[in-house]
Amino acid sequence: MTGMGRNAEKKRKTQLLVLAGVALTLMLAACSGQRSGTEPAPSDTPAVSAEPPAQTGGTAPVGVPQATDPAGGGSGAGSGPGQPDGNASEPPGIASPSPGREGASREGGASRGESPQPASPSASPGPSEPPPASAEPAPSGPPRLRLVDAFGGMTFTKPVALVHAGDGSGRLFVVEQPGRIVMLSGASGHPERSVFLDIRDRVYDRGWEQGLLGLAFHPDFERNGYFYINYTTQRTTVIARYRADPANPDRADPDSELILLEFDQPYQNHNGGQLAFGADGYLYIATGDGGSAGDPQGNGQNLKTLLGKILRIDVDRQSGSLNYAIPPDNPFAGNRDGYREEIYAYGLRNPWRFSFDPATGRLWAADVGQNAMEEIDIIEKGRNYGWNVMEGSLCFNPRSGCRQDGLTLPVWEYPPLGGRGGASVTGGYVYRGKEIPELQGKYVFADYMDGRMWVLEYDGSGPARATELDIRQQGISSFGVDENGELYACVLDGKILRIVRAD
Repeated sequence: MTGMGRNAEKKRKTQLLVLAGVALTLMLAACSGQRSGTEPAPSDTPAVSAEPPAQTGGTAPVGVPQATDPAGGGSGAGSGPGQPDGNASEPPGIASPSPGREGASREGGASRGESPQPASPSASPGPSEPPPASAEPAPSGPPRLRLVDAFGGMTFTKPVALVHAGDGSGRLFVVEQPGRIVMLSGASGHPERSVFLDIRDRVYDRGWEQGLLGLAFHPDFERNGYFYINYTTQRTTVIARYRADPANPDRADPDSELILLEFDQPYQNHNGGQLAFGADGYLYIATGDGGSAGDPQGNGQNLKTLLGKILRIDVDRQSGSLNYAIPPDNPFAGNRDGYREEIYAYGLRNPWRFSFDPATGRLWAADVGQNAMEEIDIIEKGRNYGWNVMEGSLCFNPRSGCRQDGLTLPVWEYPPLGGRGGASVTGGYVYRGKEIPELQGKYVFADYMDGRMWVLEYDGSGPARATELDIRQQGISSFGVDENGELYACVLDGKILRIVRAD
């Protein structure tokens, strides 16, 4: 074929391709126009996806994924230091605006002290089976929310928790880290405030993560006036019961203290802090691994210590010399190996905040990571959540080739922003209020350091799916809910914010 013939043939093919492209464009536009008017709105039922959305920066391990060597680049999470001094960041419940995450970077390794090899409980569950992927469509976008001042500009001293009494009074109680509980009553936007309990004389709140850390009201508080707190003295964690003054239910009796548990903290950090009653009437308690970096004493995997665990005790009965009893179905109840019978779950680093979903009873915990991963866990009886063998879905000790037999990995995890240190997850709540329907049944949580907030959808039948919200607030130390299930956020600089719809 001549050059001219080839040019003519090429021109004719080009014209045909242009015509075909125009026809295809018109057809797709017509289809899109038909669908836009009839496509149903996303339902309140949590949708699941086989892949997490890219904008979240996290991953959702399903069942027990293959452990990854971070040095080999596995997840893409960074392992180097996140601060100029070589430290990454640490969780809330602390006074420093840039708290250190103490320790060795992942590249430098972390050693674990000798600890007894834990035996599995008699009915210990094995690794989770991967749930099937769902074909449900994903929501069109994150809920449009904003944070507003909850109490007319009122401020507090290092607020680390907000709790209601569940007695129908509508009162809210703000836990201040130095050792006070402030009660708010009356009009929700401009409540009256008063001091409910002041034990600053016995609380040790230095060292960033120590202080008055948790509060839970007895399910029958309206009748018996009992409530429970988690606080630190110097290098000791104390779980104690107090009682509201029978003559004045708006004030607690500081002399009514009954100590239930005391245990040593080898270092000043990783004290846990959360307390909450389950639907079973038992008190659940979060403990950290005892601190330093990398769990040098191996407490997370040591069943002879209360550190690095979720505990469960019966506060309505006493056993022997104890001021509480062991629930008979605790996984290590009655064991003869010296394992602590209070243990409900183990292998945790610092589960600073956990909460129960009142609709399902599911126990959600956010476990603050070392340098590479922040994780969200569903806590179940007898399970081992991996620390310090693993950090999230990554090998930690050893850094590669770790055995994950019998370990339960997170339903969601995320690396620090930018892949390096500077993250600290703050656990929240599954929303069960009425003012934000698009949040119904979704777990809300945040990162203390960089201020990101997410909603996580997980119904237990498929992978979790997290969506990053378009709001940020650094320094969220804790979330709370009122009696109506509406959400609040405590900011360590003194503010209490309420989460509301943006429109």
